Amino acid sequence: MSPVRFRQSLGFALAGVRLAWREQRNFRIEVVIAVAVLLLAWWTSATIAPILMMTGLVLAFELTNSAVEALVDLVQPEHHALAAAAKDLSAGAVLVAALAALTVGVVVIGPPLLRKLQLGLGGG
Repeated sequence: MSPVRFRQSLGFALAGVRLAWREQRNFRIEVVIAVAVLLLAWWTSATIAPILMMTGLVLAFELTNSAVEALVDLVQPEHHALAAAAKDLSAGAVLVAALAALTVGVVVIGPPLLRKLQLGLGGG
């Protein structure tokens, strides 16, 4: 891929992220949660790689869900069972990713957070 095409592709991708930030409330909420969790991981000295991976996964699924919803609305503006199924399945993928991220967060951040809190409460 030429550098020009790469820059164009990157520009399109960044435009999609900006669009999601501007128009998708859930994306903004998930970014804020991701930043908070990353700060918590840093504060507790937890391993950051799994947190970064799950953050990326959830945000990628949210972007994909937004794309599926937009495409379904374009193709099938009236209610249709298959259109609803596509939207629900896409939203379900975000939910599964978010629950997996929560589980990873508890496993990775939980123990160092408990240690830090116990030390702070005088638990030595």
